Amino acid sequence: MAGLDKMKSQILNEARAAADAKTAKANAEAEDILSQAKAEAEKRRSSISQKSAAEVSNYKDRVVSSIDLQRRTKILGAKQEMIASVLDKAYETVTGYGDKEYFDMILKLLGKYALAQEGEIFFSSGDLKRIPAGFDKEVEKSAKANGGSLKVSKEGKNIENGFVLVYGGIEENCTLRAMFDAKRDELSDKVHRMLFS
Repeated sequence: MAGLDKMKSQILNEARAAADAKTAKANAEAEDILSQAKAEAEKRRSSISQKSAAEVSNYKDRVVSSIDLQRRTKILGAKQEMIASVLDKAYETVTGYGDKEYFDMILKLLGKYALAQEGEIFFSSGDLKRIPAGFDKEVEKSAKANGGSLKVSKEGKNIENGFVLVYGGIEENCTLRAMFDAKRDELSDKVHRMLFS
């Protein structure tokens, strides 16, 4: 019987050794799997963290860019308002000239706009009432300097200020508002350089 007990004992010892070996192998595999899972989790966490940081950075950049665009838009709007205000004041100043300054300016403008043709110049009814004596001769002299001839019409035009030249049925609007509007971009550029350069 002793031999049988010895055999049982040997089988049990081999079974225990095999079980211990399998348990150790299983534990080692489990550790390996756990280690790989931790490494994968860390890799994903790092990737998610980097992606999140990149998204936060992109969002921050977009917010900063949007705020900068709004700031520049407001500055541009303020500059445009200032330029418009300066141009409006310049227009008011020119339209508020006294008779001598006003009609001297009209003669200068006439020197630029009179054509080498025979024509007629029209003023507003208000301007016709305040035309200085001898102004007709000054108009004719200015027209002749350009190779043409102009007669001052006694009929008032429905204009605010300035004048209208008529050559053969074709009208040239030389009112101050029309001139300011025609030169608005050029004047705006000059005012911008004066104010902001």
